[in-house]
Amino acid sequence: MKNILVTGGSGKAGRATIKLLLKKNYNVFNVDLINHPELEVPFTKVDLENFGEAMESVSEIDDRINGIDAVIHQAAIPASGLETNHKTFRANTLSTYNIFQAAKVMKINNIVWASSETVLGLPFDAYPPYVPIDEEYHPRPESSYSLSKVIGEEMARQYCRRNPDMKIFGLRYSNIMEEHDYKQFQSFQNDPFQRKWNFWGYIDARDVAQACHLAMESKLKGADNFIIAADDTVMQDDNKLLLDKVYPNIKIKGEIGKNKTLLCNEKAKKILGFKPEYSWRNIN
Repeated sequence: MKNILVTGGSGKAGRATIKLLLKKNYNVFNVDLINHPELEVPFTKVDLENFGEAMESVSEIDDRINGIDAVIHQAAIPASGLETNHKTFRANTLSTYNIFQAAKVMKINNIVWASSETVLGLPFDAYPPYVPIDEEYHPRPESSYSLSKVIGEEMARQYCRRNPDMKIFGLRYSNIMEEHDYKQFQSFQNDPFQRKWNFWGYIDARDVAQACHLAMESKLKGADNFIIAADDTVMQDDNKLLLDKVYPNIKIKGEIGKNKTLLCNEKAKKILGFKPEYSWRNIN
């Protein structure tokens, strides 16, 4: 495997992913609406909502490099509330379908894509069934954004059902942070309700890149989804104190630790070999 197409490579997750893949000596190609000045990889401007454009760009790149080995699909409106509900759902659902379909036509059977922690029920105004939160309960979309990700996960299952050689792994990223973002974490400490919306979770962009690489290199087939979160929370208070204040009657199903993530990343660790390397506690 050497030729990797990254959609949305100019975004926060995409840039980190491209940088890691380049360090590991892959040939990387970025498809996005805009280029980013710090990226030194071939770039093609594409509106992925348009199937004709998506198909033409994937086919052209495939022909030019004698075969795309994998697609990492990061292109999307990255969060709820940035656009209208209709535009968010349309853009995310169509772009994901178009990439899956273009890969099917081009016989590219290795896809990793950006799902989201939001499918778990964010902003958790209603209690989830239990904590730590894992992949075992059915998705609970509470926004057009999270619904678009649930639809993407179902599309992945159906594409892989029809093609047993295909792998489509959805990575349910927690709130993605770059190093400069950690300076804001101190402001969370006095109000446990401020970040209750995702059970005080986060993930470093560099660990997102690690997860993408591991998922891409996995030899497994079929559709699957993985929570990708840091090993700790954004809070200094311990989890029992936070839960007693914010979710006093929640069911505790497993080990919650002192500052251990409540967005369980054990499945990604066990199946993909994921091991978060970055914590806000270790960055000055």
